This record gives sequence, C-alpha cells and structure tokens, in this order.
Amino acid sequence: MGEEPYYPDLVCNAIIDNCLQEWEKDFNETICYGADVDADKVTTAALRFPMMAERQLVVVREAQMMKDIEQLEPYCKKPLDSTVLVLCLHGASLDKRKALYKTILKTGVVLESNLLRDYEVPRWIPDYYAGRGLEIEPEAAALLAEFAGTDLARIAVETDQMVKNLPEGVRKVTVKDVETNVGISREFSVFELTKQLSYRNAPAALRTAAFIGQGAKFALPMATAALFTHFSRLLKYEALLQKNPQPPQEQKIKALGVAPYFFAEYDAATRNYPLPKCMTAISLLNEYDFKGKGGEAGEATPAELLLELTTKLLNV
Repeated sequence: MGEEPYYPDLVCNAIIDNCLQEWEKDFNETICYGADVDADKVTTAALRFPMMAERQLVVVREAQMMKDIEQLEPYCKKPLDSTVLVLCLHGASLDKRKALYKTILKTGVVLESNLLRDYEVPRWIPDYYAGRGLEIEPEAAALLAEFAGTDLARIAVETDQMVKNLPEGVRKVTVKDVETNVGISREFSVFELTKQLSYRNAPAALRTAAFIGQGAKFALPMATAALFTHFSRLLKYEALLQKNPQPPQEQKIKALGVAPYFFAEYDAATRNYPLPKCMTAISLLNEYDFKGKGGEAGEATPAELLLELTTKLLNV
C-alpha cells in the first residue's frame, strides 16, 4: 500500500511469479480486482485448501476499491497457513486506525511505499539503474526525473525502452540516450532553464524559456513548480551558511539535497541569488504561479508569462 504504486505492484508481481509452480497455478491461483469482489468472496477463496500443492495464492489487485475491505479482519485474525493472501492497494493505504490494518501487522506483513519528493528522484534513479547493472550520467538522471516527475513506473518503462536501443554491451545511459529515446531535449527543458538562471546566462535562459513556452503541453504552473524547487534549495543552503559561513562541502551538498555533480551549479546560484534576491525570486514565482492558474494574467499567454518571469528573475 502507499501513495507510490511502483513498489507495491512490483512486489505483488514478484509474489505471483514465485509463489507457485506453473503447473500448480490452474487450481491454486486466484487473481481478482477490488471493484469486482466483496469481503465474503475473498474470504471464501482464502479458506479453500490447495489442490495437489503446498499452498494456494489469492491476490486482490486494486483492493482499495473494495467497499467492505474492513470485513476481511476476521479472516486475517486467523488466516489459513496454506493460503497466501495479497491485498494490493494501488496509490492508496488502509486506515491505520482501524482493525484490519492493526490485525495484518500482527499476523502478516505490510509494505508501505511513500511517494518520493521531487528532489529525491534524481538520486533514486542512479540507484535503480545500478540495481539493473546499468549506469546513468547525473545530467541524464536529472533530465529523466524532469520528464517523469515522481512516477517511478514511468521511469522503469522508459528505462526498458532505452536499454533495448543501447548498442550491445553498452551499459551506461547518457544525456543523448535520454534525449533520443524519451523525446525531451536538455537544451530546451526547465532543468536547463534553472541551470542558465543559476549562472545568470541571460541569452540562453531566454532562448530556453521561449522554446519551452511553445510546447503543445506547456503549462506555466509546471514550470513555476520546478523553479520553486530550485530556489527553495537555495534558501536551505542560505540557512546553512547563516549558521556556519564555511561549512564542509559534504554538509553543503546535504543541505541542498542534490547529487554532488550539481554542487557547482548551486554554489554559483547562491552567489548570484543571495538571500534577499532569492526571497524576491520566490515572491515572483508565487505571483506567476497565480497568473498561470488564471489569476490576473490579462491577455498574456502562458508562453509570454514564462518569458516575462524569466526576464524578471534574471534582473532580480
């Protein structure tokens, strides 16, 4: 269970693949969906004994759709040893205050998968790649994170696609691989826009902002959210420097919450946007986020608003 559905689905699929031998599945595997069953049907299935096997498997996918899921508590209090019962909630969780959750904690196992924060994804991706025997460049990981957000399943799907297209024997994913296979350009992404703002590279920042705004699916709140994440990290960095003007680099990197590869960019951004300017930048982002959601934007298009915002951020 949990807001993040990738790991619950991954574990559920692993149980289905490994719980029974293939020849045992015909009579001993029941896979159903929460919208199609009630507690009575699931309990009845769970109370059956396996046929010519040591155990049977009962899986309820999207179990959050069960209207009477709490009625499974009596069975879970005294589960059948020969039954493996899996309740897989997609993007949802059991109510921890109620009896079912408390009972399962005592008689079974609960896997809770919490949603990653935006800034955690670029650090999660290299670990995920390493687990698959792959390596990915830090910039490529950041670009992929910008494209997929916190959707880990989407990252896994895009990775599968990239691996198929890598030349035989190549195990390292580059920025070019991401640009080619995912369809996102580093040069014209919000990721690149934040970088150009960090270094106050006005021509490149304005060119990137203009291109981003022309995208068919462009929405200003998505851009302001990414920029807010960037400047909020600078605030954390500033807070650290207020306490200790010369902290060790490891402490700086920890305060920023980014991969060491990106430290130089944020170090430059802190010099270009000291605390008063950083606060002004965040105020501008709040203003344009409001405009992007329909508030007092006048006749300006989202693309024009992004260019206007970028110009003001460069002149803070």
